[in-house]
Amino acid sequence: MTELKNDRFLKALLREPVDRTPIWMMRQAGRYLPEYRASRATAGSFMDLCMNADFACEVTMQPLERYPLDAAILFSDILTIPDAMNLGLYFETGEGPKFKKVVRTEADVDALPIVNTASDLSYVTKAVSTIRHELNGRVPLIGFSGSPWTLATYMVEGGSSKDFRHVKAMMYNQPEVMHQMLHKLALSVIDYLNAQIKAGAQAVQIFDTWGGVLSHAAYKEFSLQYMQQIVDGLIREHEGRRVPVILFTKGAGQWLETMANTGCDALGIDWTTDIGNARSRVGDKVALQGNMDPSVLYASPERIREEVASILASYGKGAGQIFNLGHGIHQFVNPDHAKAFIEAVVELSPQYHK
Repeated sequence: MTELKNDRFLKALLREPVDRTPIWMMRQAGRYLPEYRASRATAGSFMDLCMNADFACEVTMQPLERYPLDAAILFSDILTIPDAMNLGLYFETGEGPKFKKVVRTEADVDALPIVNTASDLSYVTKAVSTIRHELNGRVPLIGFSGSPWTLATYMVEGGSSKDFRHVKAMMYNQPEVMHQMLHKLALSVIDYLNAQIKAGAQAVQIFDTWGGVLSHAAYKEFSLQYMQQIVDGLIREHEGRRVPVILFTKGAGQWLETMANTGCDALGIDWTTDIGNARSRVGDKVALQGNMDPSVLYASPERIREEVASILASYGKGAGQIFNLGHGIHQFVNPDHAKAFIEAVVELSPQYHK
């Protein structure tokens, strides 16, 4: 086991003292980087990048070569599990992910297998072990999955959606069928994340991109309940140390206290929630990750630095903060602006840890 040279990210997730606020970015390996676009062109397609461990490793490492980041995140896609359920994932340029088969009836749900990562998604665990070896203890590696509700939205809608009419109709008209689907997805996610942990992931994040489109009661019943099931089923100790779990529901500012009660180690928050207010609400129960508006990166480096200073001041002194964007970095962001963002956190945050 290689000794971890920089563990401030893992320490912050467990609310332990650090010398400065750690930082990473959602989608830090992605289309805003010219070297990523070159790798994708060489690989042939997005899924070819994901399914080739060497390419996945290459693009995972690219932002670490540019920026003083405190974590790497596995390069993959949240829709690998539905793809392994034989729904035929494909990508159309400019339109995002789509599925050849949709899931809209009880018979469709009955036909869904529970994913066995070892046989169905071995390319992901191979990528994890390859990246972990390449990192050689430089920074921790984050594994991830989509939440059951978020995966279900894509599977029922057949791709991205603005109104979620098919998945919400199923949820309200056939709740028992939806619960059966979400349970299968939760079991698949547990197996998937545990396989990533065994392969070398040192923290895991559950991305609940679409939980925020639900009503108060529906969120607890159809999204949070299944993330709770996953948290309860995960390996929490590996290689002699805690494996922290981060829950991130976009648009979930009103549910932070309930999310914190799941037993997760940290909550990701988006830019619609003030991080200082979030800290006052959850106390020392969980760490907080976030939450700068990704669009701030279109502003000048000076304005970016001001926003970083404001968020750091809002959180205040002490451990338990991981700096991040409130969602993934946009593809049209200038890489130099991302650099200004990350360097501002590195330079301005030590004063909050003395």
